[in-house]
Amino acid sequence: MPVYNALPHLDQAIESILKQTLSEFEFVILDDASTDGSRERLEHWAKLDSRIRLLEVDENLGPVGSSNFVARAARAPLVARMDADDISYPERLAEQIQVLREHPEVGLVASLCDMIDSSGRKVRGPEVWRLSRQSVFVPFAHGATMYRREVFDVVGGYREQCEFWEDQDLVVRISAVSSIAVIPRPLYRVRQSATSTRVVSGQERLEQALDKFYRATDRLGQGQDYEGIFQAPAKSDHKLDPRVFISFGAVRLWAGGKPRLFRRFLSHAQLSWNARTLVGLVWTTWASASPATLRAFLMFLLKARNRFTSGQISTEDPVLWHPRRRLQRFEKVEGKP
Repeated sequence: MPVYNALPHLDQAIESILKQTLSEFEFVILDDASTDGSRERLEHWAKLDSRIRLLEVDENLGPVGSSNFVARAARAPLVARMDADDISYPERLAEQIQVLREHPEVGLVASLCDMIDSSGRKVRGPEVWRLSRQSVFVPFAHGATMYRREVFDVVGGYREQCEFWEDQDLVVRISAVSSIAVIPRPLYRVRQSATSTRVVSGQERLEQALDKFYRATDRLGQGQDYEGIFQAPAKSDHKLDPRVFISFGAVRLWAGGKPRLFRRFLSHAQLSWNARTLVGLVWTTWASASPATLRAFLMFLLKARNRFTSGQISTEDPVLWHPRRRLQRFEKVEGKP
């Protein structure tokens, strides 16, 4: 678990791991040069529980550097990711380890997630429907993953070129060398708050990163690799993919805030006569005018999608996910690497 200025939610994140039904593990935590008192809280916890191995650096490594640092410091063959403001359900580690033990062909296992706000109130349930469609977008949160360390090493870990979407890039590259399983029920709570990495990071820096992410996923959806986008020089007059503003504003929206992105959307988005522009225009307008009704509509849409796909997915059995294939079940591929 990398930590950077994670107060006031840090204690809850740590407690959720220490109270797992699986009790034998090493809890590797990196303080990435925090300045808000997180380091002192971590030192307090490390004294209370011998399973915690606290690492500290004096210069901030950033999201990619800290993720690589803490993952490579882990000594176990299985590594579970945890984010410092989220919460794991008590049975999370036990259930994920069971999947990896029963299915040696699986290199990474994740679960679906509930979404909570700053106070810990549940604001959205799991997106089960995303498991039933063919999509290049990873259908689970970074913090809800567990992977085999050898697979992580084979693909080379997280990449600096993919800052703010390093988790998506990692999962896609793991899918090329190993199977990926998803437990189709929530074992993890993702927190949306004003202190999340996306919110506190510079807006322009994050927008550029998200634009690169969408260009990468477009190529992946066309059956191409996206290595070329890392070499392409940035253009000073480059307009951003309209989806950037939805992705950027979603954190503020679900944190209970009011994303005010309409004007920035008009001046910075790549506007065309297409569905992406229309959806972006409607979303940013609606979010600026009435975020409460937008949240209500999105919740209705989520429930409708989940209900529509409820007969296709059992919440008891893990399923296989791949960015270029539709839903698969283990009985169809069991025993094949």
